[in-house]
Amino acid sequence: MSKKTLNIIGWVLSGVLAIMFLMSASMKLMLNPEFLEKSKALNLSHDVIRALGAIEALAVILMLIPRTGVVGSLLLIAYMGGAMAAHLVTGQPVGMLIVFQVIIWANAAIRFPEVSKRLFHGVQENA
Repeated sequence: MSKKTLNIIGWVLSGVLAIMFLMSASMKLMLNPEFLEKSKALNLSHDVIRALGAIEALAVILMLIPRTGVVGSLLLIAYMGGAMAAHLVTGQPVGMLIVFQVIIWANAAIRFPEVSKRLFHGVQENA
């Protein structure tokens, strides 16, 4: 696959992720009643929910900026890990969260060659 094609795929994935996470962040920041109903099991205050929304939005913004994209991707990966833990504790399904986690990792590997070099260096070395 050409470098240009990979670049386009990376930006398309980034756009899809940004839309999904920014929608989620906006629901938290605006204290959407539907979201509040779903998050009752976690017993979080409104301030904590808003803080989570701000963290989520900040991570997305960092992911979209090329210079800070690796840090933003890692923050989103960590955020999704916390979301998975919260879902597991409350007995909610985690399937979609795992899909998003995989997409974030794939996007990071495509957009930032240094990430894939770090991840797969040992594999290539032993092959």
